[in-house]
Amino acid sequence: MAFRRRRVWLWRWRRNPLRRRSDRVEAWVVLVTWIVTVTGGVLAGVAATHTVERTLARERADWRPVVARLLENAPVSASGGARVWAEARWTAPDGAARSGQARVPAGSTRGTTVTVWTDPAGLLVNRPPSAATAATRAALIGALTGVGAGTVPLVCGRLLRGRLERRRMDQWDEDWARLGPTWGRTTG
Repeated sequence: MAFRRRRVWLWRWRRNPLRRRSDRVEAWVVLVTWIVTVTGGVLAGVAATHTVERTLARERADWRPVVARLLENAPVSASGGARVWAEARWTAPDGAARSGQARVPAGSTRGTTVTVWTDPAGLLVNRPPSAATAATRAALIGALTGVGAGTVPLVCGRLLRGRLERRRMDQWDEDWARLGPTWGRTTG
């Protein structure tokens, strides 16, 4: 049967005559690192999620489908039902005629009407994501942002703890160099 050591909670904060100043500093570094990591990660993730949600909702509200006419025959695709690029013309919201490259069904002929999406200025844009797709995208971006923001203080705290550990080892080496030679002596 393996020996299981009982886990001692808050051991960094207990009084101990052998505890050094570096141990107390390390206890504070660990506490502050975890607080900043968790709260910073959560706040950054929530802020990123809300920003992406607002941006995608604005796109869904502002971007409009417009009927465009092809100015050329669309190339035939070897993969069957693929969409290809072709020159099309449409009317912008301000009444100006616009033209540009649009994704259309392969093999479409000149003069065919296709639906394209435009922004308020009448420029071509991609179709805005649905509400469900936008929510998923916002959640994923928020989660990645939160993890990224939480990683920074965690890594900084780990680097600081490593520096404290090296300093503690140097102090032990100094103490051992001073006390080591007297270790084998007996009093008597």
